[in-house]
Amino acid sequence: MAEQFIELKHIKKSYVKDTPVIYDFNLKINKGEFVTFLGPSGCGKTTILRMLAGFESPTEGEILLRGEDISQRPPNERQINTVFQRYALFPHLNIYDNIAFGLRRKKTPKDIMDEKIKHVLEIVDLEGFEKRKISSLSGGQQQRIAIARAIVNEPEILLLDEPLGALDYKMRQEMQIELKRMHKELGITFVFVTHDQEEALTMSDKIVVMSKGMIQQVGTPEEIYSYPSNAFVADFIGESNIFNGKVLEGNRVTFAGIEMDYESDNHTGDGVDVMIRPEAMSIAEPDQGLFQGTVLDSTFKGKHFDITIASGKNEIYAQSKEKKEKGARVGVRVNPKDIHIMLCDIDQNRLVGLLDNEKHLMFVDGTIPFNIYMKIPTWRAEYREKLEGLKIELSFSPEDAQLSDDPEEGVFQGHIISIIYKGDHYNYRVQSRNKVEYSVDDEDLWNVGDYVSVIIPEEKMTYQVLDWRQQ
Repeated sequence: MAEQFIELKHIKKSYVKDTPVIYDFNLKINKGEFVTFLGPSGCGKTTILRMLAGFESPTEGEILLRGEDISQRPPNERQINTVFQRYALFPHLNIYDNIAFGLRRKKTPKDIMDEKIKHVLEIVDLEGFEKRKISSLSGGQQQRIAIARAIVNEPEILLLDEPLGALDYKMRQEMQIELKRMHKELGITFVFVTHDQEEALTMSDKIVVMSKGMIQQVGTPEEIYSYPSNAFVADFIGESNIFNGKVLEGNRVTFAGIEMDYESDNHTGDGVDVMIRPEAMSIAEPDQGLFQGTVLDSTFKGKHFDITIASGKNEIYAQSKEKKEKGARVGVRVNPKDIHIMLCDIDQNRLVGLLDNEKHLMFVDGTIPFNIYMKIPTWRAEYREKLEGLKIELSFSPEDAQLSDDPEEGVFQGHIISIIYKGDHYNYRVQSRNKVEYSVDDEDLWNVGDYVSVIIPEEKMTYQVLDWRQQ
């Protein structure tokens, strides 16, 4: 049975009061695991790493090492070493002196130091390089020296903060193999940070997928790729076809204009996303596929062709060993076992506002006209004098809203922070300046960072009184 080694319990980190960048983060890491924090830039993965190293302290929560809280200990009192993306080597020192730096601070005897340095240079495959200057090394060799300097101190945990980011593609691939080999040989716990999904899938025992300071999913590479927990993970890890769907009775699901069986039975109800990986979609004759459509594009990728197919209003992404000409009619087969069902976020676009005495509903991001007697017919007239401060929830579905570049046209405004394509439309996350997020489906293509206005037709808004104030 694996030994639980590190535990992060209810970690929260805020740099500005009441504005957290890490939200209630909980994770257990076993001794000797290779754990990777994976996510887009700004998701909080490096912040977690810095708290493990002791360069940052959590605002709330505990970091436990073998059950002991080390969250307030300085870095030099932790058996943890860090390898940074920029390596932080001393250019005026040779390789031996760079690696020996920490050992000398510990007053390690010269004979023991020589033995340790020789051993770690063998591990990183740079034996005999002791007297070489740092400037004479390639990027990959410098990265190995940075690792050697970290592991020569025999840490219990090695933290690696995007250490392969400065290397070219081929060298990154080589170093992925080398890091995995070193991990196996050393037997210590590796915690790795990257935004590169290939690195995470290649090297990790466990992947922690993060977004906006929160864990989206924890699992093995196979689990993360084949069984993503939500549309964000499915879209971020590898290529995927994602569609809005509805689960029917008898293990059937409808999506993208078709209905078929699926083999999982752990989801019910309307709010699902359907994911099919492109390699699970096989090209067939037009009359033999579950989908029929026209080839929009066929791109050679070495081992296969990436095929984009228009099927009704949907675009389908498949892979084929054979080239398909643009404009050709094809069918697309799908095996029920290759369909993965994910629950949607059913709590999207639920906002609480306060009613003022001028018949307006005030939200953190704006104000809209609101006549409670028109909007909520069940409201009782005898409470006419008790309206001010009444809490009312407004909700709307992503498909009922749309985006505009006119800030005066919509109800709320903000910047687009994420995009997921779902077959015949894009799902956008719009974040206001007050950090409120809105989910909007729109057929038009916008870009991350665009400043947009969220239009919600009045007839598509639904309301619920949360506080009747019957005093």
